[in-house]
Amino acid sequence: MSEPARVDPVPALSDKARSLDIEHRATDRRDAFVLPEGVIYLDGNSLGALSVAAREAASDAVTRQWGEQLITAWNESAWWTAPERVGDRIAGLVGAPAGSVVVGDSTTVSLYKAVHAAARLRPGRTVVLTDPDSFPTDVHVTRGVCDQLGLTLELVAPDDAVIRLEGSDDVVLASYSHVDYRTGALWDLAAITAAAHTAGALACWDLCHSAGVVEVGLADGGADFAVGCGYKYLSGGPGAPAFLFVAPEHLAGFTNPILGWNGHATPFAMSPDHVPAEGITRARVGTPPVLGIATLEGALTAYDGLEVVDVRRRSLSLTGFFVECLDVLGVDLPVVTPRSEARGSQVSLRHPDAYAVVQALIARGVIGDFRESDIVRLGFAPLYLSHEDALAAAIHLHAVVTGREFERDEFRSRATVT
Repeated sequence: MSEPARVDPVPALSDKARSLDIEHRATDRRDAFVLPEGVIYLDGNSLGALSVAAREAASDAVTRQWGEQLITAWNESAWWTAPERVGDRIAGLVGAPAGSVVVGDSTTVSLYKAVHAAARLRPGRTVVLTDPDSFPTDVHVTRGVCDQLGLTLELVAPDDAVIRLEGSDDVVLASYSHVDYRTGALWDLAAITAAAHTAGALACWDLCHSAGVVEVGLADGGADFAVGCGYKYLSGGPGAPAFLFVAPEHLAGFTNPILGWNGHATPFAMSPDHVPAEGITRARVGTPPVLGIATLEGALTAYDGLEVVDVRRRSLSLTGFFVECLDVLGVDLPVVTPRSEARGSQVSLRHPDAYAVVQALIARGVIGDFRESDIVRLGFAPLYLSHEDALAAAIHLHAVVTGREFERDEFRSRATVT
């Protein structure tokens, strides 16, 4: 008896991809971005694609504002108030009230300010909790503040944070990433924050991998502090300035550990005595990176007319469909990203030769990235990726794995940036 003919699954998946793209058409902003022909860009959680508006904003800031207005641009183009103005735009994306977010420093500096300020708000307490698997700079910064202030850093996984906080009276701060940068797991911001508050502690969240693609809900979740970068899903460009959120109830007591003239109540009085400014402005330090903020402000216009809930729905659809494609095509790699909705906007897979797999994909025009030690990380920026892109990427990944393309020598030599 002859074996039944195998059915090609691709046509059915193609039909479904087209149907899903129609269903989510309202959140398609592909035309707002500059994407190279023939490239499927799945690296949005390391560096978002360039948008037309970001490019135009950067050009205008350089050629007209700086080039023609010169020093008067601080007033005429409102450079001075840009950190708070752009902060308000980001506040709308992360569920924070106006006047609680400021843009200007790196994520590292912003986190340093948040952890230090939290310790000042809870004197007498001695322990800070953070995830041992957080992005390394989060652990480094938090440990550095603890060393400087004589506090103890406890490395506690998010899954165990609520239990650690129950009945405790020694915790100053629970500081966690909203989304695990490797696996894409989405942690329960509201639950961990509530547990921290019940214990008399504060909560700080790193939103680098959730801002713009997840309904963060900082106010609804009761977060005390949050930080996040501008260059991932927000597409503000390489090295784009980060943001800092301070809950309104903490602003009056917020002590900036880096006293600079931009955070002064009357900066142009040139007083040698530091008097903190009112509101979120007191979290500013030095002269802001105007060109970077202008580029980020342009990039954020891609969200005009959109609700984060709809962007999130598209994100879940894209990542869910991609995993479905892997299953149907028989890509036999462990998916470490949760299949439930407790995930960010990425899909991570394990492979012992993950770096080479990523390089082989890049050679095919599918740009993802690698994370130690065995993670193939594919970020789905929902504003410019389609379900047809997801299917095509899955087909390429299937070919790389089954054809063992990752074994080629040119894919094994590591570059400086991985």
